Amino acid sequence: MIGLIDCNNFFVSCERVHSPELRSPRPVVVLSNNDGCAVALSNEAKALGLKRGDPYFKIRHICDRHNVAVVSGNHRMYSDISAKVMSTIRDVVADIHVYSVDECFIDMNTWRDSDSLLAVGRSVVDRVMADTGIPTSLGIAPSMTLAKVASRFAKKFSGYRSVCLIDNDSKRRKALSMTDISEIWGIGRRLSRRLLPMGYDTALKFADIAKADVERSFAIPLQRTWRELNGEACIGFDEHSEPKRKQMQATRSFARNITEPEPLEQAMTAFAAIIGRKLRMQHSCAISVGVFIQTNRFRDDLPQYRNEHHIRLDEPVSDDMHLAAAAQKCLRAIYRHGYGYKRAGMLVLETVDESAAQPSLFIPPEQRDKCRRLMQAVDSINEREGKRDCVHLGSYAPLSALVRREHATEADEGPVSGFTHPPCSTKAP
Repeated sequence: MIGLIDCNNFFVSCERVHSPELRSPRPVVVLSNNDGCAVALSNEAKALGLKRGDPYFKIRHICDRHNVAVVSGNHRMYSDISAKVMSTIRDVVADIHVYSVDECFIDMNTWRDSDSLLAVGRSVVDRVMADTGIPTSLGIAPSMTLAKVASRFAKKFSGYRSVCLIDNDSKRRKALSMTDISEIWGIGRRLSRRLLPMGYDTALKFADIAKADVERSFAIPLQRTWRELNGEACIGFDEHSEPKRKQMQATRSFARNITEPEPLEQAMTAFAAIIGRKLRMQHSCAISVGVFIQTNRFRDDLPQYRNEHHIRLDEPVSDDMHLAAAAQKCLRAIYRHGYGYKRAGMLVLETVDESAAQPSLFIPPEQRDKCRRLMQAVDSINEREGKRDCVHLGSYAPLSALVRREHATEADEGPVSGFTHPPCSTKAP
């Protein structure tokens, strides 16, 4: 048996943990980084007719009329809370596979009978709620695709008490008969447009197709989905493991135009910390680093400028110090006074496995080993404290100070020279 744990309205739940005044029954909408559109909504906001993806300028009057709390997305906080949720789940179930920031699959083959599966499932859900404050739903079934279906039922119907178990054929058929074909994992809206004219509007109708017809009419991915819907587990955890990234980037749109180099330099250090952590997680090193900056292309009344610069590193690295130094070197090559910068980012266009990285003859091995051990210590402390920036470089400043817009208005959209560096904890040298 396989379980799928899905955090309910995850971004909204994170905001409610962080700000208790946002808790139900007040409707909450979370906006994208640049406040362009709604990316998450509470159940109360959905009841008002709001939908994910709605441009904020179109729904602003509804939000004002119904006292909807509108907040800018804080993805660093969401990622930190996600790590705490996954760590809590690991304390109960050892074998888990993180599928996304708010979902993970868990191996439940240790428990065979229905009572044990439900008891363990509810203990996981209750533990996550008690330790993190995040409500979750758990679906348990013989395959990953059916577990996704069960999780949706656990979230939709309160009678399941957040845990839905599909452990026999009658439950499977009933669940699939109530599930639209477009809601099936691996099919979605795009493939459902092909299946609907064929009469397969529910998941059950698709699952009831004869095996010979499936093999004759559909490609391998849809054949596997068909087998999964019929209770045959043919998708493993390893097939959804994230491959090593060959390229990486960290970018942000700022709440206000930046006219001085210091905030951009601090942003580059923050970008380097994000990319360095990703590199170390997949045991890779960056071969080259690039930086871009650009002004607000929607402000025709302001001078426009965009530029990008790349450098190749002396040797492949993954530590924050060398990445930040390279990013700031690129920034100095393209920064021009007299412009208000609205967006910036750091890019890694080439990576290599750390075991295959070619060291430089001009860098002492003891210096390389010192950087490696320092980064191990920093990552260990940050993971233990549940914060990515508990220990950080001295030139670091949180990006949230640049991208959050709670107090920004149209009148505030003019240039800003900097931002306040908040009190910080222990800094790495």
